[in-house]
Amino acid sequence: MGRRGRLTVYLGAAPGVGKTYAMLSEAARRRDRGTDVVVGLVETHDRVRTAAMLEGLEVLPRRVVEHLGARFEEMDTDAVLQRRPEVVLVDELAHTNLPGGRHEKRAGDVAELLAAGIDVVTTVNIQHLESLNDEVLRITGVRQRETVPDEVVRTADQIQLVDMPPEALRRRMAHGNIYRPERIDASLTSFFRVGNLTALRELALLWLADRVDDALGDYRRAHDIEQSWPTKERIVVAVTGGTESETLLRRGARLAQRAAGAELMAVNVIASDGLAGVPESRLGRVQQLVVSLGGSFHTVSGEDVASAVVDFAQGANATMVVVGVSRHGRLRRLVAGTTGDRIAAAAGAIDVHLVTHGQVSGSARRRPLAVLSPLSRRRQATGLVLALLLPALITPGLRAFQDTDQLPLAEMALLAGTVVVALVGGLLPALLAAVVSFLALNWFFTPPFGTFTIAEPPNLLSLLVYVAVAVGVATVVDRASRRAGDAVRARTEAAAMSSLSRSVLTGQDTAEAITQRVREVFAQRSVALLVRTPSGWEGVAASGDDPPGAPGEADTQVAVDDDRVLALRGAPLRAEDRRVLEGFALQTSLVLEYRRLREREERAAALEGAEATSTALLRAVSHDLRTPLATMRAAVDGLVGGGTALAGSDRSELLAALGDSTDQLESLIDNLLDLSRLQTGLLRPVLRERSLEEVLPLAVAGHPPGAVRLELAEDAPLLCTDTGFLERVVANLVANAVRVSDGTPVQVMVHDEPDTVTVLVVDRGPGVPRDRRAHMFEPFQRLSDGSPGGLGLGLAVSQGLATALGGTLEAEDTPGGGLTMVLTLPRRGVA
Repeated sequence: MGRRGRLTVYLGAAPGVGKTYAMLSEAARRRDRGTDVVVGLVETHDRVRTAAMLEGLEVLPRRVVEHLGARFEEMDTDAVLQRRPEVVLVDELAHTNLPGGRHEKRAGDVAELLAAGIDVVTTVNIQHLESLNDEVLRITGVRQRETVPDEVVRTADQIQLVDMPPEALRRRMAHGNIYRPERIDASLTSFFRVGNLTALRELALLWLADRVDDALGDYRRAHDIEQSWPTKERIVVAVTGGTESETLLRRGARLAQRAAGAELMAVNVIASDGLAGVPESRLGRVQQLVVSLGGSFHTVSGEDVASAVVDFAQGANATMVVVGVSRHGRLRRLVAGTTGDRIAAAAGAIDVHLVTHGQVSGSARRRPLAVLSPLSRRRQATGLVLALLLPALITPGLRAFQDTDQLPLAEMALLAGTVVVALVGGLLPALLAAVVSFLALNWFFTPPFGTFTIAEPPNLLSLLVYVAVAVGVATVVDRASRRAGDAVRARTEAAAMSSLSRSVLTGQDTAEAITQRVREVFAQRSVALLVRTPSGWEGVAASGDDPPGAPGEADTQVAVDDDRVLALRGAPLRAEDRRVLEGFALQTSLVLEYRRLREREERAAALEGAEATSTALLRAVSHDLRTPLATMRAAVDGLVGGGTALAGSDRSELLAALGDSTDQLESLIDNLLDLSRLQTGLLRPVLRERSLEEVLPLAVAGHPPGAVRLELAEDAPLLCTDTGFLERVVANLVANAVRVSDGTPVQVMVHDEPDTVTVLVVDRGPGVPRDRRAHMFEPFQRLSDGSPGGLGLGLAVSQGLATALGGTLEAEDTPGGGLTMVLTLPRRGVA
């Protein structure tokens, strides 16, 4: 594979800044160094200094294109490929080529030259980049019709920004160095206002800065550079989803605003064990706040939060990490440290900004003891009872043994009881059981018996070890119980969210499907999706009996967004189930937004298709309707101007031409009307029992003798069809076949099947290549016969009429050469 050419782009901040002049200056320098440089296409726009720069450069001739009766010049790509210079200059990269070229855009010609190993130097203005089209419209009020995808410019080997202060550019405009004198005043008061030029200049600088930043990232990855290079302010905010996250994000946004072009990124760390974390609804609100502040939201997974945040910041080449002060109490911060401290220790060259907030240490002091255990009050109460009851039951049983040393056995038995209490009631009852067991061991099994005095030091050490082991085992058992419960809840939540995701992926993303899914998952009596309107709440969808009509009528409600609510009637939900429901609400919001975007996309596609059809229609009508009209006008002028002096033969010839042109024009208009009615569904068949013997002879009539050979048996089959539709289809097919047959008779045959009737129109013409058959039934597609007087609608109309009759129309090869059109119709018509 040969070398690919290098692309150099001169990016102009605005028209007239001198990008073409700069490109020509570069060409002159390369020419002086001995490089083979040619000019493929340069637009001087009658600027004297720019035109002077062409002197001494080889300029290739342009390709002349005729369009709508006028002559235009385009770059001759074939001439450049044949010349094969080292470097070619191609001006105005975003230019749209006229119809007839190999590529729709000049960027396609440039890509072909690069693929051939030719270096290309080109120019483009910032307002012509596709991603900035809407921004330029808002700034200047002018929609740029010619655009180029950003990727074409972004992947260039070299980009040179050509810039000029707005005041200097306006002076150039006023001196007549950009536009002709008659356009100067209008341009200075519209597009070339100081504000517009300043905004375009900033757009160019920011876009090019992003391109340089991408190149820097590629370089760091290629050379395995992990440490941060502070080339651009990037502020990473570590968020948990708690209420303090909003404070951290707003502080990070203020820090980002102090540096132009700074980026704000929020990162949330999910525990890699897959257990449930912060509710989805909270994270959803955090994401919305990040977007409103102009930042981006990221989620990473990791066992250690501090390490995960630092790894993300280093990978993003961040300059600062914003983290909140720990919410834990002083004792835990003293023993275990804080996430902020660990981030600061591992951040290296990245600055760490600690932000205080209203949640600092307050939550730890205010938490009731009940939240120390995730178990229900009933299980905790049962555990407390067992903590007193089990030692009371175990101790008399052990006392029944007459062995002299019962302490080891008693310790093991009471330790087993402590484990049972931990499994039932959690940590606090287990600690109580350990204390009670310690007292029982001291009183009943440690000499002197019946007192809390311990005579022998080994016994004291044994009891202390027992208490330590009992507390440790109770803690481990309690944590394992918590983790098991969290895992079950996480699995339940994952299954519930997976069911909603499956309904989305399978296309069941309607509001009715969502309410049905919520009712099934949460075992509710009824569920309704309500939307807020100026007149009150209205139901979008509902499932179940007697759905609520307003949020106040529901037993449980959760907000989907600012204007939608999921309202449930049924058994109250547990806290864990409500968290899953909030996740459902967030997913519902995404589903509804996705459906709205999909509907908008479908409408846009329909409008785009209609626009394409209209454009093709205008192009076709401008040429093909003009021909019969011109003939008719010439015939009428001849008849009127000649008067009685016209010979009889001339008069007959003019009248015949007038009649033929009228028929041709009538046929074109009929096809246009039929196509319009078919596309809008207004053309409907009227089905009646008819014999093909009544229809086909009329359909093949009107052709020269011997041009068509109809093969129809005397017992022609009956079928339920619309005579006009069928006759029109066959007539169009026969007319096309006769036109390409070059005198060879066209055969029209009928095959009778039990449920269908097939009409074959066989010609011996050049046929149609297989790769074109997929498009031959599309509107405004002409076949290779190149015949005049048609819009390319005949086959499109024929297929539409065949479909309306419940049949199909296909093209097949004729054995020995040619094309066979196969029309298959049901005997009983459309259902």
